[in-house]
Parts: sequence; structure tokens; C-alpha cells
Amino acid sequence: MDEQNSHTETVQGKEAYEAKKAEKQGTKNEERIRTRNSGFVKKIGTILLALLAIGIVGFGIVKFFESQAVKGEDFSQAIPIMEASHMQIGSSLPEYTSNPPSSGPHYGQTAKTGSRDKEIPDQHLIHNLEHGDIWIAYHPRISETMQNQLKKFGASKVVVTPREANETDVALVAWGRIDTFNIENNLLDEQRIRDFIKLYINRGPERVGPQAGGV
Repeated sequence: MDEQNSHTETVQGKEAYEAKKAEKQGTKNEERIRTRNSGFVKKIGTILLALLAIGIVGFGIVKFFESQAVKGEDFSQAIPIMEASHMQIGSSLPEYTSNPPSSGPHYGQTAKTGSRDKEIPDQHLIHNLEHGDIWIAYHPRISETMQNQLKKFGASKVVVTPREANETDVALVAWGRIDTFNIENNLLDEQRIRDFIKLYINRGPERVGPQAGGV
């Protein structure tokens, strides 16, 4: 009887041991599954974040190129280039190939870029054009509202000035390039101006970065 009881206890002990072993194994398996699932979720999350980042960057690139795209017709004309020599202030002026001039002899000092309220001698601004700047010259006869709209285009590589000698209301000038037009119905074609700037900025023979100096 004792032997039978002992045998029974041994069997029960083995069964308990196996049950505990199985339980531990089951726990380990569950942990493995949770770990594997957690790793999978993290990988999916990383991939989704990467795709989101790529999408954002791609969207930004698309928007950048859209902002740089020319949206209208180019009305400008190529102007014969004159020699870009320096001249002394007060010396006799040459006959330029366009009005306003878009190349040729000029003073040694550039004009400060941005929006200017007073007229500046052409020869300073020709030097700006040589550096790749854009010059927007408007006739003082245009309305104050139109003047203020034009002044908004003043920037580090764009100079806006009044100019009495203009034959038209507005002249857009780059090195060897010019677009002149009158304002109709008191509406300024801002897209035309933006397109000209995009097309011809930094196209001068001396491509110089933004400068703070000048007259």
C-alpha cells in the first residue's frame, strides 16, 4: 500500500512538474509572441513614419517647383549687349541700346536693393544688372496704389525705383533683357513681374550674392 501511495505521489509530482513546465513554456511562448508582435508593430510604425516623412518632403519639393514655375507668357525682349566698362561720375553718357538701359558703361558703385523712393542714376543700376539683380522702374505718374504694389517686389536682388525717363508706366529690366508695359484699368499684372524675376534673376555676367552696400 505504501508503495502504491509512493508511486501515486511520484506520478502526481511528475504531472505537477510537467504542468508547471508547460505553463512556463506557455508563458515564454506568449512573451515571444508579444515581443514579435511588438517588434512588428514598431517596424510598421517606423515604415509609416518614413512614408509620411517622404510624403511631406515630396509635397514640399512639388510646392517649391510650383512656386518657381513660370505661369505666363514671357513678353520681354533681348537687347544687344554693350561693353560693361566703368565710367566716372559726371563724364559724358553713351547712347544706350534700350530705355531703361540694360547693359553698358556704368558707375563703379551699385544701388542699394529693395524699394527706393527717389530716382537713382541709371549708371548705378546698370551695375546692379551686371551683378544679376532685377530693376523695376516705374514712371512717377502712376497712382500711389500702383506704386505701393510695385514696391512689394523690392528684395535683396530686386531694386524698385521711380524713373521719369520711362516711356511706359513700368519697365522690368535684367542684364540684356527688358519688358515694358502700361498699367490698364488700374490693374497691375503682378504675375508678369513675378515671372520676369524668376526667369532673369542672377543672369548677369557677374553673379554676385545679395549686397547691403550701394548708393
